[in-house]
Amino acid sequence: MENSNNFNRRKFIATGALAAAAMAVPNTGFSHPKSQHKMGKITSALPTRKLGSLEVTALGFGEMNFVHAYGTPIMNRDVSIKTIRHAYDRGVRFFDTAEVYGPFKSEELVGEALKAVRKDVVISTKFGFDITADGRTLGKNSRPEHIKRVCEESLRRLKTDYIDLYYQHRIDPEVPIEEVAGAVRELIAEGKVNHFGLSGAGEATIRRANAVQQITAVQNHYAFWSRQPEVEVLQTCEEL
Repeated sequence: MENSNNFNRRKFIATGALAAAAMAVPNTGFSHPKSQHKMGKITSALPTRKLGSLEVTALGFGEMNFVHAYGTPIMNRDVSIKTIRHAYDRGVRFFDTAEVYGPFKSEELVGEALKAVRKDVVISTKFGFDITADGRTLGKNSRPEHIKRVCEESLRRLKTDYIDLYYQHRIDPEVPIEEVAGAVRELIAEGKVNHFGLSGAGEATIRRANAVQQITAVQNHYAFWSRQPEVEVLQTCEEL
């Protein structure tokens, strides 16, 4: 009986969370009273934090589940765009996506939803996969020439001329991380990228990449049940 009650409680919490998210959708404008962009600085009712030299709101918004992953994806363009705009109206200024989400669809949603307030938000996206034009993911690919090509494609989908934070999504064992960091350093020099990040990286990779181009952020799985970053990554990030 106790197990049944626990299951019902979890089901109730999950259902309530989905209902709350659905109720949040109708607010579609950019009406937040503290959303004005002032002198290149994020303005929001939410507290902000620094990732290296990059200022972001303490609460970010990830656009992965619009198209796949945890639970049933929304897969509705209008609802997805309204949800992103609602997050903005509630003070969120940090939005995270990736080319592989969809593939491509998540970046398109972010670009459409935030084009009117682009200068007031931080957008992060990711590279690192070999994806065909029809959306088939063939494996990892972080060759420098590939990074530069897919960066242009992400810029187009995001309806912007710069990416605030550009992550390598997964480490490519076929390409030295120094070459990856060097390619992103060139994109930064060209003004197409502002900051470099790594996703799914360990201490040694972070140090090697940072020696070529400063790492602004590391995005790894970290939760009560996934605490591997505590072993080496968090201390490395603090140090660097």
